Amino acid sequence: MTVPFAIIAFLTLASAVAAMSLRNLVHCALTLMLTFAGLAALYLQLGAQFVGFAQILVYLGAVAILIVFAILLTRASEPPRRSRFSATWVVGVGIAAGVFGVLSGVILSSRAIAGVLRPPPDLTVRQIGDQLMGKYVLPLEVIGLLLTAALIGAAIIAMHEQRGSK
Repeated sequence: MTVPFAIIAFLTLASAVAAMSLRNLVHCALTLMLTFAGLAALYLQLGAQFVGFAQILVYLGAVAILIVFAILLTRASEPPRRSRFSATWVVGVGIAAGVFGVLSGVILSSRAIAGVLRPPPDLTVRQIGDQLMGKYVLPLEVIGLLLTAALIGAAIIAMHEQRGSK
């Protein structure tokens, strides 16, 4: 593990924990954007250029901005201050530790870990882009239309809630 990888991984984990624990929704959305950026940096550092660029374009460029706009358009007021932890937080921590233990045991006992690694295919971002714009152009356009419909629906819901609150 290299030092830049460790720094990016630590910052990504810290921003993910902050996104889950902060009470202000705008701050949560901004730290979520930082988490998405960290994941993209990790993908790029690991040699998965297409996944890294897709992470930047889709999640950081579209989903995170949509979340911020949805929060800013639909938020009427701040929720009242409550305790950070529920009364049953011990049960939640126990369940999380159990799931972590089971998943760790399954992963460590897997035969895939001991297997011989194959060399990665020599695919470039250009070749993947050529396939997306050629063979898979219809699914790409359908996904674009679906995301556009979701954005329009979110804007309509936000406008409807604003009219109802006046």
